[in-house]
Amino acid sequence: QVQLVESGGGLVQAGGSLRLSCAASGMIFEIHAMGWYRQAPGKQRELVARISRDGITNYAESVKGRFTIARDNAKSTVYLQMNSLEPEDTAVYYCNAVRGSESTYYGWGQGTQVTVSS
Repeated sequence: QVQLVESGGGLVQAGGSLRLSCAASGMIFEIHAMGWYRQAPGKQRELVARISRDGITNYAESVKGRFTIARDNAKSTVYLQMNSLEPEDTAVYYCNAVRGSESTYYGWGQGTQVTVSS
């Protein structure tokens, strides 16, 4: 059974930073592209950062230059370093194995709440 456990969220002022972690189990982590998604209140969940199994990264335009995704295959963990946070980044953040451009392979974990105050 696949488990995805996100952590590291919190309340931060605009301009601040957070580092999210996602520990995966029950899957062969290293063969998957991994992604960070977010869902703000009243909005659809969106993919904000993706890292291939070879370490190639892609970002949504809204976070490019501010967020950095990384992975540690030995720990089956994916990270999201978020700098220069804006109130618009407020959302619940989730990780998952990416299928195709934005779809996912597995069910969702509980996510981690990020709240950015102005």
